[in-house]
Amino acid sequence: MQRFEVPDIRQIRVAGEEAGPYGIASGPDGALWLTFVRNGRLARLSPEGDLREFPLDSAECRPTVITPGPDGALWFTRYQDHRIGRITVDGALRDFAVPTPGSGPYGITAGPDGAVWFTQMNTDRIGRVTGEGEFAEFVLPVAGAFPAAITAGPDGALWFTLNQGNALGRITVDGEIALYPLPTPDAAPVGIASDGDAVWFVEIAAGQIGRISMDGRIEEFPLPDRTAKPHAIAAAGPGDCWFTEWGAHRIGHITAAGEITSYDLPSTSSEPHGITVDPDGAVWAALETGDVVRVARP
Repeated sequence: MQRFEVPDIRQIRVAGEEAGPYGIASGPDGALWLTFVRNGRLARLSPEGDLREFPLDSAECRPTVITPGPDGALWFTRYQDHRIGRITVDGALRDFAVPTPGSGPYGITAGPDGAVWFTQMNTDRIGRVTGEGEFAEFVLPVAGAFPAAITAGPDGALWFTLNQGNALGRITVDGEIALYPLPTPDAAPVGIASDGDAVWFVEIAAGQIGRISMDGRIEEFPLPDRTAKPHAIAAAGPGDCWFTEWGAHRIGHITAAGEITSYDLPSTSSEPHGITVDPDGAVWAALETGDVVRVARP
């Protein structure tokens, strides 16, 4: 592994530590969209660097993960008050209550069926919501698994991590569920992303990056720093994935061959969480200490 500070890395202040930038997504309007998990706000960072904030109706709702929806809007989870939110690129907000009480929605992604799919961390369910707010919920065949992140796979199904179930899950748009146990015990998978060929995921407790092929074969790639706590992952293309090292204040990259490069961030206590790739190929991460960071591809 190479680890060095990259000259074309830029850190931008977007909030105080009391806001807690957490989720980040590249929007259909060319801007970056952020969740401020600690003060109940969303933010839009334009390509020119202009920042606009959108207060939600509850400062304690804990907006967490955000994703582009299939309808040209951004969709996000509200973990604390168990709602799914939607914001247009013009800032119009709506939200929908998840039917199961206390669900703890966390991960969210656009599905191949025109709906939005999300995880229910507290109640071991996968949810689906349409643009009109119609819900379907699917109970997982395991208890206490803490479904975390979710992504649309290259096979037309949805793939998700089971943080305390030490497994990956796959659900079809018809609700058929299959589980794939991880080789490493107590790996605690969190982030997950599709690169168009396979599905990649991070193991926060094991300090590893994983890949599962569409035939169910799992490979694991240990990080040289097994204490780095990889948290979120995003794909720029086949075999071209970027991830946050929450415990080590770095951004990492992995190739299809499992070659890992890690980039130190300017701040030594930055807490990188969400990560995304913009249309120009630059990598952006949300730092819970109040910044976003942009890493231009070397």
